[in-house]
Amino acid sequence: MEISRHDFEDRNLELKRCPHCAVATPSLTAVHRFSSDASNGFQLKWCVYVCSRCGRPVIGGCASDQRLLTEIFPKPESISEDIPEKAGVFLAQAMESLHAPSGAIMLCASSIDAMLKAKNLKTGTLYKRIDQAAQENLITEEMGAWAHDIRLDANDERHADDEADLPDINDAKRCIDFVKAFAEFMYVLPARVRRGRKTD
Repeated sequence: MEISRHDFEDRNLELKRCPHCAVATPSLTAVHRFSSDASNGFQLKWCVYVCSRCGRPVIGGCASDQRLLTEIFPKPESISEDIPEKAGVFLAQAMESLHAPSGAIMLCASSIDAMLKAKNLKTGTLYKRIDQAAQENLITEEMGAWAHDIRLDANDERHADDEADLPDINDAKRCIDFVKAFAEFMYVLPARVRRGRKTD
């Protein structure tokens, strides 16, 4: 995401999505400005913006002699290009759907399914594909058990299970965190290792 166009003095910070609640075109209003000094004498200035939807802060900063923001926290998340396209799209949509936790959880299960299918695990149910991935050491047994948890959570939402509680944003975040870890283990880290070995 480009942040260089944002002026430190502007009252509002324009982002595509809030990095906390993922609401589109959030209203992020400046509420506080302050400066800080590094031990080497380098001076920075910061502005705190608050999302009108979730109430959480986003901080933008730059060197004290500049006007355009060069840093933003938390950094807006991006999907690694090492993740298969379909799985990445499902994960991105889940991250953008935190305000609708049931949908986000179902998208998480779809992302896991797409990642397994991209490893040529295409037969049977998602349950069988997860077990097969663990048996073939593509994932650890613990990751397989966690993937089953996500699968069951998604089943509760798909089938509107009367016994299951409605999920909240924290439940959706937990599922998204797992899918990101799943993708990191199956695709991102192996790709990084391959690239590293080529440069040796």
